[in-house]
Amino acid sequence: MENEPAVWSGKVKKEQSKPIKALTFGEALFDIIKGTAHLGGAPLNLAAHLAKLGAKPAVLTAVGRDELGKILFSRAEKMGVDTSYILIDEIRPTGTVTVKLKDEGIPVFTINEDVAWDAITPDERKFEALAAEEWDVFCFGTLAQRSKENRKTLKRLLSEIKAKHFFYDVNLRAGFYKKEWILSSLEHCTILKMNEEEAAQISGMLFGTTYACRSLCRLLTDRYPKISVICITKGPEGADVYQDGVYEEIGTTPVEVADTVGAGDAFSAGFLYAFLSGLSILKAASIACALGTYVASKPGAVPEYSEELMKELGILE
Repeated sequence: MENEPAVWSGKVKKEQSKPIKALTFGEALFDIIKGTAHLGGAPLNLAAHLAKLGAKPAVLTAVGRDELGKILFSRAEKMGVDTSYILIDEIRPTGTVTVKLKDEGIPVFTINEDVAWDAITPDERKFEALAAEEWDVFCFGTLAQRSKENRKTLKRLLSEIKAKHFFYDVNLRAGFYKKEWILSSLEHCTILKMNEEEAAQISGMLFGTTYACRSLCRLLTDRYPKISVICITKGPEGADVYQDGVYEEIGTTPVEVADTVGAGDAFSAGFLYAFLSGLSILKAASIACALGTYVASKPGAVPEYSEELMKELGILE
């Protein structure tokens, strides 16, 4: 890897002429934080941030035929997210999550079950439309795999979707994951993202002991050869990235944290946008850290970008 500064300064320069096309799969919901409803769900947060950065994201999810579902549709469209693959569930309500903030803005989630996004079941026409597209990246996580219906849908998508990269954000939620789901996801992904705590859990789950992140990355890529890039986020300490046997650490600027809801999704969006635009993994991770830190300093998962941030990321010329 070339010698590059750990802190990125400059703009994202896309090598391709067409906007990045991303498809995200999974939960779309409302986070109830201090009594206020914020649009949320990692796949939707990721799509929203990608849209803000200039990509063309679509989200495959489901909402209820209720007022929250209508609001979610409207807000997603306003944020530039393609809503063509948001399904309407006639029985289940739109998902909600109660979020309580611990010290330093760390969220504790109470995730309601048997909601619309637990049954993401496209009809044949939608499956054909999804398979006919050529995506730059297909993004998925673990939480949405809690239902049998979604696991069946994801299995088919992973076999039929044409994408240059398959991005797996481990994003573990207590009580809503099983080893077999994680193993299957690792077998299919090309870019893996997790936080330090999740890295320790996966290390123990797969290898019976807690390896240091650097060693874990090597072990994972040896066992799962499709994985070409690994990102490990470390909160206020930044992130680590691994590619082709090279492990790099990226610092970040300390900020006063409002809440960390959506900060990881912002990191994912910043990394994918920069990396798929042709920047090195180190520069992409630096951009990702800057965006994740900014989101942590604001309430909600998808705050408005300041003009200063947009200029820094090259969104405004």
